[in-house]
Amino acid sequence: MGRASVLLQRWIGPSLSSAAALSCAASKGSHFTPHPRDVRLFSSRDSMAEEAKKLAGYAAVDNHVQNNHVVGVGSGSTIVFAVDRLAERVRQEKLNIVCVPTSFQARQLILQHGLTLSDLDRHPELDVAIDGADEVDEALTLIKGGGGCLTQEKIVAGCAKHFIVIADFRKDSSVLGQQWRKGVPIEVIPMAYVPVSRTIAKRFGGEVVLRMAVSKAGPVVTDNSNFILDWKFQHAQNWTVVNTAIKMIPGVVETGLFVGMAERVYFGMEDGTVRIRDTPIN
Repeated sequence: MGRASVLLQRWIGPSLSSAAALSCAASKGSHFTPHPRDVRLFSSRDSMAEEAKKLAGYAAVDNHVQNNHVVGVGSGSTIVFAVDRLAERVRQEKLNIVCVPTSFQARQLILQHGLTLSDLDRHPELDVAIDGADEVDEALTLIKGGGGCLTQEKIVAGCAKHFIVIADFRKDSSVLGQQWRKGVPIEVIPMAYVPVSRTIAKRFGGEVVLRMAVSKAGPVVTDNSNFILDWKFQHAQNWTVVNTAIKMIPGVVETGLFVGMAERVYFGMEDGTVRIRDTPIN
């Protein structure tokens, strides 16, 4: 079906103008006090993003989850709405659904909603996996791992017959790096983070930084007891080649590059519609 849209995205000029004014003032070193109207616009855009996440999550669950399905449950803020809808459908339609989590957060969501929790030992083949993304390009290549769950997310997605992505309008890019500026997350064995960082920077350029925790001293530690590197690349790459090359570096556990995995992406849009993007047909 290619790139489809229920309706065209609505352009919101004032909020963009306000953001530009803020950026300009900051770059000149001057003090910028937003007009109350601008504060409302920023708040409104955040509210639209939350509603957009809900629209995408609901659409994915309604279109891809059926009775007796085993469902992979992703991680992040958008997946919360998908699980809300999944639990609602289970109650209303008396569905028999089994859920396999990608993280501690996903596991807690499943339990809190009273859904049936399982794992890949008991259900190594999933009917569908639904997850979010930090950024999606035109070819449905994803950057994931902003929350640090990339390895388990990729394992679960790889076990699913269908991998469906949900996101809000801010995650839609023509090329990776256009919207997401924090780089590609890479999970590494702790003792290897320095040599892996040096190797990636030498071979592919850019900057590689160890992700540090916010509310504790020291680095972020994943559910697998590993560290996260964030590779801030300088330009678009052949992501298939780069992903394979980085994974071959000793000490790398997994990358946040999801290449050729997503089948369809649902983008919740600013105007209350849902835009669908399918895998390009070569």
